[in-house]
Amino acid sequence: MPTLRLASFNVQTGIHTRRFEDYLLKSWQHLWPCDHRFTNLARIADFLRPFDIVGLQEVDGGGARSRYVVQTEYLARQADFPFWYNQVNRRFGRLALHSNGLLSRIPPASVYTTSLPGLPGRGALLARFGEGETALHVAVVHLALGARTRSRQLDFIAERLQGLQHVVVMGDLNCAPRSRSLRRFLARTGLRSPESAPTFPSWRPQRQIDHILVSPTLEVNWMQAFDFVCSDHLPVGAEILVPETVSALAA
Repeated sequence: MPTLRLASFNVQTGIHTRRFEDYLLKSWQHLWPCDHRFTNLARIADFLRPFDIVGLQEVDGGGARSRYVVQTEYLARQADFPFWYNQVNRRFGRLALHSNGLLSRIPPASVYTTSLPGLPGRGALLARFGEGETALHVAVVHLALGARTRSRQLDFIAERLQGLQHVVVMGDLNCAPRSRSLRRFLARTGLRSPESAPTFPSWRPQRQIDHILVSPTLEVNWMQAFDFVCSDHLPVGAEILVPETVSALAA
């Protein structure tokens, strides 16, 4: 059975955070342009190049702070991904457009976006690769910080995944594998959370809050958090076995 390499990365709009003090010292970069942002994004593109499907969180959708560049598109072009999609979830005028992003070497049959329950600003991007029962469904999500809202968001996602056979959910879930809300989500969907490693904060990882969750129908060859400090999160990656009809789309 053929394989696909997946990655999920909260890129923090290209801000290179290496210590807690940077949250204060570099806070202005969340609203204003910075030349170092594109240097950092170029490094991220180099890292993402070996993967087939990538889920991005905290990309800018073309605001002034990113010099009106859609960062998902920029990363796609830099890393030679032919297909990309950007989902804007929160706007601060023309300054900042908080987004999720998808990069792919496989043409998606469909892409669907939806807002998540709770305060405005959180969303899910769902892509389908292939047709029928052998299709691969990939959800890219960035969940809320609050446990109650996060639980509602996971319930909402679970409802939309109901009945699908081959599913991947990846993103910044802001909760650990043993948290009540994530355990409930896994029980409802049948997805599993292969062992990985802490991803946050990137310079001294203590919490595993970035995840790639998979259906039991998808065998995982490997999964890991990468020691690549370019954001306040570490990226996670996995190699999975997929139906032949899905991998053939990349040919």
